[in-house]
Amino acid sequence: MILKLGLPKGSLQESTFNIFKKAGFNIKATSRSYYPEIDDKEICVTLVRAQEMARYVYEDIFDAGLTGMDWVEESGVPVKIVDKLIYGKQGLRPVRWVLAVPENSSIKTVKDLQGKRIATELVNTTKNYFKKNKIKATVEFSWGATEAKPPYLADAIVELTETGSSLKANNLKIIDTVLESTTVLIANKKSWQDKWKKEKIENILLLLKGALNAEEKVGIKLNVSEKKLDKILKILPALKRPTVSNLLNGKEKWFAVEVIIDEKKVREIIPILKQNGAKDIIEYPLNKVIY
Repeated sequence: MILKLGLPKGSLQESTFNIFKKAGFNIKATSRSYYPEIDDKEICVTLVRAQEMARYVYEDIFDAGLTGMDWVEESGVPVKIVDKLIYGKQGLRPVRWVLAVPENSSIKTVKDLQGKRIATELVNTTKNYFKKNKIKATVEFSWGATEAKPPYLADAIVELTETGSSLKANNLKIIDTVLESTTVLIANKKSWQDKWKKEKIENILLLLKGALNAEEKVGIKLNVSEKKLDKILKILPALKRPTVSNLLNGKEKWFAVEVIIDEKKVREIIPILKQNGAKDIIEYPLNKVIY
């Protein structure tokens, strides 16, 4: 059997390929290719825009796909949300669709947008947002360069942001968050009822989550004498408990200690470990962490 898998082409493509590689899947595609190769004979991959993914999964063109929760909501089609996979174009965090206006605008809150014009790609979700806030505004689809629309082509925009830096560069300020979104793995409801396909999707998910769990974490190995072991164990911020094993080292009893920690803490903790008696310290990268 073959699992038809849709992956996002565009801003999420590179980060998605990297996560799949850490999960154990090698995907090869040229810049113009929509049908990349994957080293799993049971998977057939197609690249499509994230905005279209939910519709193709719903229509059974794909058994499963990766897209943003924002585009699932925007599409309005019923698909199975298998699980969240929190990663984006620039890092491991959710993204936001925000309501933004020019820095010098007199508009301070959504209430000030009564009768105004708003430009966005996320039209349906934005209309629902204004309806929820009981504001009548004109919401227009933006074909691109949305941040350049205010103040002449639109009074405000609803735009996707990870860091907010692009909005600031265009002299825009955020006045509200319309929607927070993460990458999600979705499945066709009929495919999800198929035992083989469901198991294949769940196995892919397990490996992808393991790869994401390993992001920004590293393993540390070190040796320490028995008399300094307790002090070292108190220093180490383990995910669970450090792995400790005996070493054969002559008369004095020594131990090998292994632990997983956040990568950003390594530069602080290694000198402290060294100062407190740790020897032969080794740092190594991780591909997957399965809880």
